[in-house]
Amino acid sequence: MTDDPVDRLISSWEQELPEVLYPTSELTKRIMLLAGELNASTRRVLRDLELTMAEFDVLVSLRRSGAPYRQKPSDLVRSLLLSSGGTSNVTNQLVRRGLAVRESDPDDGRGTQIRLTPEGISLAEQAVKASSAAHHDLWAGVPDEAVVQAAKALRALNRPGT
Repeated sequence: MTDDPVDRLISSWEQELPEVLYPTSELTKRIMLLAGELNASTRRVLRDLELTMAEFDVLVSLRRSGAPYRQKPSDLVRSLLLSSGGTSNVTNQLVRRGLAVRESDPDDGRGTQIRLTPEGISLAEQAVKASSAAHHDLWAGVPDEAVVQAAKALRALNRPGT
């Protein structure tokens, strides 16, 4: 028997209930396993930086928006997997920590925007660099061509509306 957990799982189902297996079963299990490993590596990095996943998501959304690193709250909600209330709570935490500020929307005097402070910019950059490096480390030993091919195959599965 193999030491690979997915191979063991598939083998067990082949013996016990083969009709639950599809050509996609192994791929699905491997994606789920890798997603868990990627999330765990991200959470370790964020814990060291004293950030939650939600704070990280807001910080990097603001940072990747380009200078002056600000967005309307409604734009943040659309770019994140958070509710408007959740985004507001996270934004409040970032403001309290001095990582972001609320300011008047220059295009709409009634609205506000959330802008990263210099400290927020620095932490966002540190966090995204550290998480990217941690993700890269998970792929150590996998040939670049295999990574490129896997990304292409997953892109085909990750179509809008599917």
